[in-house]
Amino acid sequence: MKKSLILISIFFIFITLSTKAQELNSKITIDHIAVYVVDLDKSTNFYENIIGLEKIPEPFKDGKHTWFTLGSNVQLHLIKGASTFIEPDKNSHLSLSVPSVPDFIKVLERNKIPYENWLGEKQTVTNRVDGVKQIYITDPDGNWLEINDAKK
Repeated sequence: MKKSLILISIFFIFITLSTKAQELNSKITIDHIAVYVVDLDKSTNFYENIIGLEKIPEPFKDGKHTWFTLGSNVQLHLIKGASTFIEPDKNSHLSLSVPSVPDFIKVLERNKIPYENWLGEKQTVTNRVDGVKQIYITDPDGNWLEINDAKK
């Protein structure tokens, strides 16, 4: 009898916690992604003129921040202050969708920016099984970016 009460209590606690977690998760949205950079001007130029992101006002006005919109109320915040370059793993990347990967590659080629597929083959596009084309590039601080043509 005592075991049954304990199991029933645990079950109700689990259901309550699970319900609370589901309620919380349904209200969570992404607000921004912060990237710590060594050279703010170089990174700002890259994200604005190569990637094509639109700058938005940032409240600090201290010369240490650049903010961009990523659409759907999501922002990218560049923050100056990183003192050293750390080589990130390709598995940790920001993925951005563009209307046309071939057109985006033309921008990269004009600016002499190398790209590769997932396997690391230079100047090669990955064609996923679902038809999405994707390439990988790094920003001035070595952070990986996936550029794809996924349609949501």
